[in-house]
Amino acid sequence: FLYFLLGGIRSNPKNMPMSGALIVAPIHLSHLDPPAVACGCNRMLRFMAKEELFKGLMGPLIRSLGAFPVKRGEGDTESIRYTMSALEKGEAVIIFPEGTRGDGKQMGSMSKGVALIAKRTGARVLPVGIVGTHKALPKGASKPKRARMRIIYGDPFTFAEVAGDGKGDRDRFLAVLAERLQSLCA
Repeated sequence: FLYFLLGGIRSNPKNMPMSGALIVAPIHLSHLDPPAVACGCNRMLRFMAKEELFKGLMGPLIRSLGAFPVKRGEGDTESIRYTMSALEKGEAVIIFPEGTRGDGKQMGSMSKGVALIAKRTGARVLPVGIVGTHKALPKGASKPKRARMRIIYGDPFTFAEVAGDGKGDRDRFLAVLAERLQSLCA
């Protein structure tokens, strides 16, 4: 649907593990990112979505697609517990490491929450580069435009593989994740 409507999505999900706990960690540029990432893979994905999206008619729709609410800007322990429970069941969960949509020019800072969840669950983390969704539906726009979009799935890794378990491990993990996302989007 998005391919036809908006000008095309190209993806190559060969790096997407088809089973086991997985944190899908895409860069975030547009409201189109969750469906674009999900359309590009062959695995059921759950995803955190800001609490405000669950009001009105949108709530039941996005819940049916695997979304669950997160309260942004505060330590939402309920959504963290839900995420960790889903991962413990071997599910895949999309977590936008920046926490909010960027402008398509500069990547935002990485959220400490994704590091916490990756460390505690041991889940593999799949960095995902996204190109073009910010042109198809820019931040603040109400109508989409035609634009080519590309979803690039990186190589999965675990917290322990890149960060170890010493002092500064969270910062190392987040630096590696940010570097891999930038590389995928280049």
